[in-house]
Amino acid sequence: MKLLVGTLLLVSVLPSFGSVSPSPFQGRSTQDECVSMSFRLRAFRLVTNCNFTTLKEKQVKEIQAPTTNLYLPIMYLVAFCVGLPTNLLALWVLVFRTKNLPSTTLLINLTVVDCLLLLVLPFRIVYHFRGNHWDLGEPLCRTVMAMFYGNMYGSVWCLALVALDRYIALVHPFDAKILRSQRLSLYMSGVVWVVILAAMLPLLLSQQTYPLDDPKITTCHDALPENEQENFFLPYFGTLFVCGFLLPFIIVLYCHSAVLRTLLAKGKRYSYAIRITALVMVVFILCLLPSNLLLLLTYSDTSLAEDDDDLYVPYMISLAVSTFNSCIDPFIFYFVSPEFRQKAKSTLCSLSEEEVTASSQWNHGTSSAEQRSEVTLVSMTCRKETSDAAVRCKQEAIVV
Repeated sequence: MKLLVGTLLLVSVLPSFGSVSPSPFQGRSTQDECVSMSFRLRAFRLVTNCNFTTLKEKQVKEIQAPTTNLYLPIMYLVAFCVGLPTNLLALWVLVFRTKNLPSTTLLINLTVVDCLLLLVLPFRIVYHFRGNHWDLGEPLCRTVMAMFYGNMYGSVWCLALVALDRYIALVHPFDAKILRSQRLSLYMSGVVWVVILAAMLPLLLSQQTYPLDDPKITTCHDALPENEQENFFLPYFGTLFVCGFLLPFIIVLYCHSAVLRTLLAKGKRYSYAIRITALVMVVFILCLLPSNLLLLLTYSDTSLAEDDDDLYVPYMISLAVSTFNSCIDPFIFYFVSPEFRQKAKSTLCSLSEEEVTASSQWNHGTSSAEQRSEVTLVSMTCRKETSDAAVRCKQEAIVV
């Protein structure tokens, strides 16, 4: 609850940072006489006239439309507020309340990767709420985008390896004793982190922020010069699509399809497992397939920019939808299990009991101190009354 309130407070003060408004063209007639140069802005094309950098009118409207400046950050905000607490709770249960099995190691890696992806979303939320304006510096922009894409494709590979592990356990149970070992799960986890580092490195080494004169903003990863687009980012994102999505996508489809066939052959007693397996496949396809297809089209089809038929807004929306996969993972992998739900409930209850115990101990200590104070006051009063009685007795004796 504190996390949700803090995030909402952060977003509520964003308008006070200052709104970004487009600056008008000045000296347009002079600039029209100059030779223009074009650059790619993802699916956009930058137009530079006499060192005056802008976008086409349609693209200016898109980059500052409510879709990208309001609805998009709200989607990220929902994914962050729902996904981070549930993944942190799942991580706690997996690490401290679950038996250390090969499958547990893979699920821990999946949860860690999802948490790292969700942790960079507040930066994207601020960026889009401010009209796609980045003023936190080039190094932080590189770090945020590298962690975003790196952990997104690391999560895809984690899902593929979890699917492979379940495929071996259910379809080849006799080979599972040999293939499903703790050492092999550690090797598979190492593959995930190699994929993450390989996906992050090109983004960490390349410029990501580019200032525009109209509108007066600095973009983070949205602006890509055309020469870098064709010579660097197109091969990079093409490789990322094949190795980071297409290959694990094939593994997920094959493994889950084989698991479904095996479960269906065993009859109705596995109907619950069948529904969960089918749900995992549907979520994977709906959340991750659109963004990766649009990613490939965005960086490969140059005719889209020439025809003003860019894919910036659809790609941004699909990218936000892909983050929902990270906040849905705990529900379809962990909380569907009654045993896991019971462990999570006991974890929350134990934390609540610790707070109650600490509070009761404090109250008990306070009440004990108050009782000791009352006893001290009573004893002092008694002593005073005794001394007063003795004085009166002495006075009466003297009078007699």
